[in-house]
Amino acid sequence: MLSGIGAPEIIIVALIILLLFGFKKLPDAARSIGKSARVFKSEVNEMKEEDRQREEAKKSRETSTNPTSTTTTDGNAIDEAKPRTDDQSGPVA
Repeated sequence: MLSGIGAPEIIIVALIILLLFGFKKLPDAARSIGKSARVFKSEVNEMKEEDRQREEAKKSRETSTNPTSTTTTDGNAIDEAKPRTDDQSGPVA
């Protein structure tokens, strides 16, 4: 897709940008773009950290409070929230 763009084309585009904005405004523009990129990166990292904390809290809630599971006499856990598939009715023994 970009195979037709070579060094001469890039140089021409750079010169046009220099003519439009001037030498004095380019450093300010680059600085502004750099600041924006840093803010964006920090916000993305903050969102990832919040998602990670939310997942950890969800996992800890699932493992610490599981009131629907009971233990049978042979030590196997039964999850009473899941539907029964053994075609028996009545309480779990």
